[in-house]
Amino acid sequence: MTETTEATWLTQEAYDRLTAELAHLEGEGRRDIVDKIAKARDEGDLKENGGYHAAREEQAKQEARIRELKAKLANVHIGTPADDGVVEPGMLVTASVAGDEMTFLLGSREIAGSADIDVFSPTSPLGAAINGRKVGDTTSYTAPNGRDIGVEIVAARPF
Repeated sequence: MTETTEATWLTQEAYDRLTAELAHLEGEGRRDIVDKIAKARDEGDLKENGGYHAAREEQAKQEARIRELKAKLANVHIGTPADDGVVEPGMLVTASVAGDEMTFLLGSREIAGSADIDVFSPTSPLGAAINGRKVGDTTSYTAPNGRDIGVEIVAARPF
């Protein structure tokens, strides 16, 4: 696992939502899983007890989500980026990528919440190429297949 010291940009709403999810998972969520495991264990032979194994798998997924949330919330920047046309995390970007116009959020999937929008990390090839650029700038990035992809920033505004 790679550690990063780069802050995750979140809106106040996203921060509040993730903090509430973490509190639920660490409290009521853990109690629910312990109860499910205990009930399944009471059913007898654990080798062939599907309910027990399902509850243990659910517990592992929940603990992984708790670790993920703690890591994100440990180094977070809360706020809204300036509406100055400079591309940075938290911006809704419209760009012409290889001649196709697309609109996406530069940042974390956690910012988007339930919004149906594509999200690119600032550390992805596209995200790294446009981060810090201004509306009207052109740049390029190298795709995983080795091709050079041209990008023009059409618009950038806070999400």
